[in-house]
Amino acid sequence: MVGSLLLVTGGWVGLRGWQARAHLLNAAGLARDLSGQVVGGDVDRAQRTLAALQEQAAAARAATGDPGWSLGRRAPFAGDNLAAVRQIAVAIDNLSRQAFPALLRTDLSSLLPSGGKVDVGRLRTISAEITGVDGAVQTVRTDLAEVPTDGLVRQVAQALDGLRAEIDRLAALTAAADQAARLLPPLLGADGPRRFLLVSQNPAELRATGGMFGAYAVLHTEAGRVRMGRQGASAELQRFTPPLAVPPEVRAAWGDLPGIYPADVNLSPHFPTAAALYREMFRRKTGVTVDGVLAVDPVVLSYLLAVTGPVLVPGGAPLASDTVVRTLLSDAYQRLDTLEQDRFFAAAGARVFDTMFTKNVNPRGFLSAFDRAVRERRILFWSARPEEQRMFGDSRMAGVLPEKDTVPTVGVFLNDGSGAKLGYYLRPTATLTVGDCQSDGRRELRLRITLHSAAPKSGLSESVLGLGLAGDPYTVRTLVSVHSPAGGTVLSARLDGVETAVGAGSERNRHTATANVEVGPGATRTLEVAVLTAKTGSGSAELWLTPTATPWTTQVVTAPSCDQ
Repeated sequence: MVGSLLLVTGGWVGLRGWQARAHLLNAAGLARDLSGQVVGGDVDRAQRTLAALQEQAAAARAATGDPGWSLGRRAPFAGDNLAAVRQIAVAIDNLSRQAFPALLRTDLSSLLPSGGKVDVGRLRTISAEITGVDGAVQTVRTDLAEVPTDGLVRQVAQALDGLRAEIDRLAALTAAADQAARLLPPLLGADGPRRFLLVSQNPAELRATGGMFGAYAVLHTEAGRVRMGRQGASAELQRFTPPLAVPPEVRAAWGDLPGIYPADVNLSPHFPTAAALYREMFRRKTGVTVDGVLAVDPVVLSYLLAVTGPVLVPGGAPLASDTVVRTLLSDAYQRLDTLEQDRFFAAAGARVFDTMFTKNVNPRGFLSAFDRAVRERRILFWSARPEEQRMFGDSRMAGVLPEKDTVPTVGVFLNDGSGAKLGYYLRPTATLTVGDCQSDGRRELRLRITLHSAAPKSGLSESVLGLGLAGDPYTVRTLVSVHSPAGGTVLSARLDGVETAVGAGSERNRHTATANVEVGPGATRTLEVAVLTAKTGSGSAELWLTPTATPWTTQVVTAPSCDQ
């Protein structure tokens, strides 16, 4: 029956329309359930759900693929709605046949250690299959993201929203698995012994990439095994005179500091610069040359501890997921001296990573934790081998500040100006609003940043208060650097509604403006910045933020494209 398939007063008219609607809602629900089961590792239920999904998805695709449906897609008003439903049906059917079966066959436990080592040979064997699965999932995710929602029946729109959210989770899992399968074998010494520096970024004293490089450990890898070698603190590397060479744009903004002090190598958000400087400083002081630098922060440890469970650190309290950030960034400064702190930080990181290699861990739980940390830029890696570094490209894990944007991206990077460990108490928020289209093809973006201090007015140790460069030792001084989108510019800045002076510069094809923001205990300051993009028709934008001890609260308010 090729009846009228127009959408009238919220209902479907015509036999095929009702059939398609029923199959589509069933398929969307099953796909959502199956994605959750895959992410959660419930393979037995997932197999049963997959069979039902394939049946419903095929029926929905068939019901939306006959000549009558195709004819209806050309009709005014209802045509866009029918086209959208067809897109959803095809996407779900592709997911059920191309992605889920292969994903359920893939043993993700191969990504994790067993018996103290990772089977790098097995990992290489499944790498191509994982890449194929991820490609299929990412394609479906993109297809679903492009489905217009205007005018959809409420039940279908709700099913689409729920499906999109679940596929986003699945796509994060497969992307993390794909990256791990491709990168881990060489990094774990599949082709010969390797050495890396594991550095802990300390967001209690903020730097642009997350926090000052504090404790370090040398990781030795060979044939899938990892062992911890020398451990220490950046303070032991002391200072370098004459300073190491620093890129001209970074030097213009920060002077020679990144080339003098190991704690300042990451005043710039471009992680490869920081990692290369730190590697060279380590080489000059120890005579040891490493193959790359891996940076993590205590929040990463909290995500991993949620998977492994609590661990014991000699000489310290047990580390648990919900308390490790406070333990490392607050409690330790109250009860330990500087040397003891560094030793405790190094031991904590080493103990968590050692647990990952000696304890059976849920692979999907680990991949979810890994993906979250990468998305928040809390795990950064740089390889001294150019061919390996190219594999990371401009990914978040590489920490590369790209010179071109796919979507206009505004960077908000924080550097401590207090000489203290008050970053733990900072509560940041950011809202980016896409504004008007300009006559020259550019677009205005409005950025609103608030910094709130939860610091007490008294009772903190000298170790926390540090140098007190803001005058009042309990006031947090933060240097807030706003980087425009690639090819764009920063127009103006206002602090608490009053125009404020900023330090202007540029880095990697981005205009930069740096403001000094001082926040007293319990106070909140607001920085508003107007930015112009390069020529773009896009109505969307993205934020790149310095990872902080307490995650940012963010919002991006999009607008129609300039072509509409």
